[in-house]
Amino acid sequence: MKIVLASLCLLFFSYSLSAQRLKPSWGLNFSNVSSSEDVLNGKSGWQVGLGVEFGGEKMYVEPGIFYTSKNLEFNQGSSPNIQVEFPELKGIRIPLNLGMYLVGNSESSVAWRAFGGPSVFFLLDQKDFGDELQSTNWGVFAGTGLNISFLFIDLSYEWSVTNISTQFASIDFGRTNGFFANAGFRLKL
Repeated sequence: MKIVLASLCLLFFSYSLSAQRLKPSWGLNFSNVSSSEDVLNGKSGWQVGLGVEFGGEKMYVEPGIFYTSKNLEFNQGSSPNIQVEFPELKGIRIPLNLGMYLVGNSESSVAWRAFGGPSVFFLLDQKDFGDELQSTNWGVFAGTGLNISFLFIDLSYEWSVTNISTQFASIDFGRTNGFFANAGFRLKL
């Protein structure tokens, strides 16, 4: 896993040399997991990282790398009022935005964007969870963003395509999901 992560980071930074915009950002996330009876409710988490936008005036590709902290709380559906807080899920999230400008373009002072793509989350410290959680979680996401001068705001929703845990046998595609809100700067290179 560490070799894959190092390779992705190297690839990410090599593409950034030909990038049009460097996009440092930070934000909040809310995640939850649900199965037929048990629910891991999301509490607010955070992320900080960097995206690199390159492409044409209307279409773009933006790989990113974010240090992400997710918070969850366990509620068991069959037993009333059983709640257990999980330790923070800390890891590296790597999204790959494939986007287009709906209004304006990459050079406009005000522009509205739509994007989506695949993502992967690598859990960094699994000692608090043992074998309960998978160390890698793949997902797909869709979102929208607004550029105002050198600032931007992105909102996206992510669905998991892999199970977060082997302990929840009935988790299906889309049952592990998350909302991400980021704000940051668009720095022209």
